[in-house]
Amino acid sequence: MTRLYFVRHALPDKTVQDDMTRPLTVEGRRDSMAVAWALADKDITSIVSSPYKRSVETVTPLAKTLGFEIKTIDDLRERNAGEWLGENFFEFIQKQWEDHNYHIKNGECIAEVQKRNIAAVNRLLSLHDGQNIVIGTHGTALSAILNFYYPQFGFEEFKKIVDFMPFIIRLDFEGETLCGSQVELVIHKNYIG
Repeated sequence: MTRLYFVRHALPDKTVQDDMTRPLTVEGRRDSMAVAWALADKDITSIVSSPYKRSVETVTPLAKTLGFEIKTIDDLRERNAGEWLGENFFEFIQKQWEDHNYHIKNGECIAEVQKRNIAAVNRLLSLHDGQNIVIGTHGTALSAILNFYYPQFGFEEFKKIVDFMPFIIRLDFEGETLCGSQVELVIHKNYIG
């Protein structure tokens, strides 16, 4: 059995506009220690992450605890929202979940995010069969992955996890077949409102 521990990042600093370089807040860095505590005894064999700074920073305490390097995988990155001008976030996201092909100019739709994230997951499953892997991820990226395996996971489920930072869910696989899942950690924040 292969176990993938998906770690949705801790609280990011919303004052930093650049999505790729947005770091964790002081509180987020403190909460990332809970990730290390939750996963230190899980026989982890590798840690990979989205290249986005907040995801890498969230799994860094665990990597230091275990003496591992973090490998970044570009296909695990978060959805590019495109030229979103700050309209109502939930209206924008709801449109994306109602129509997985909906996007705005220069942005990605849920279907595109899901396709590249699942391709990355399948590569990891192939390369790390029978191992326990930690994956640093994001809210929409993780939700798209969960929707692939659990098609009933949609907008309402996304809204439930949007304020979970960090959030860890373990997915268990035989080959590329999902066998089960288990929530490992939830820290609730009021991120959106």
